[in-house]
Amino acid sequence: MHLTLNRPEVLNALTPGQRDLLIGLLGRASADPEVRAVVLTGTGRGFCAGADLRGGAADGERVAGDVARTIRLGAQRLIAAVLDCEKPVIAAVNGTAAGLGAHLALACDLVLAAESARFIEVFVRRGLVPDGGGAYLLTRLLGPQRAKELMFFGDALTAPDAERLGLVNRVVADGELDKTAREWAARLATGPTRALALTKQLVNASLDSDRATAFAAEATAQEINMTTADAREGVASFVARRSPEYRGR
Repeated sequence: MHLTLNRPEVLNALTPGQRDLLIGLLGRASADPEVRAVVLTGTGRGFCAGADLRGGAADGERVAGDVARTIRLGAQRLIAAVLDCEKPVIAAVNGTAAGLGAHLALACDLVLAAESARFIEVFVRRGLVPDGGGAYLLTRLLGPQRAKELMFFGDALTAPDAERLGLVNRVVADGELDKTAREWAARLATGPTRALALTKQLVNASLDSDRATAFAAEATAQEINMTTADAREGVASFVARRSPEYRGR
């Protein structure tokens, strides 16, 4: 499944409707056995500039609890949809990824970035607290000191610097981004889809688990995976000394 944010005139800032559509599409990808991988990218100069704030959300009187509810049901739900998607999700970051847009990219399983891409923790520039799981994601990816540096200053991080810090898997020339993303997605699409889903769950939960819990989850994942046709195919192909043909089941 190839998902392209297509509002280049606003650097692909997300309206609530687009955010909800994206959440729905990620849920559909999880449930559809024909979908084996997801690529998320943008058009124009931006990957995603975050939430579209031009609708007047900051105007008028607020009722206590409104902001927390909006974040919980909006930005956090979007990031959770990426983290919980049962298919591998590749971010192909074609340009600026700012605020929620940066977190949307970093929540993906693999991150490819064009040389011109930039990542910006823009919240501090607006007097805001990071949302969309930013503190959760960056601390786990970078450690607390680096995460604070990015979020306290809000400086733009170039793609090569993001790769050096470990936020990006690979930086490619702008003209090679789409090709590389499709190549990676094709490789994932021929893999054992359920094993990849279980592996994703184990990795995502690992930093929040003690050893006993992590080991128990690993054993359970192995038990579940060994019931799949792809696991049987993997063993059979190894014994027969041939390449496996995985079908995602």
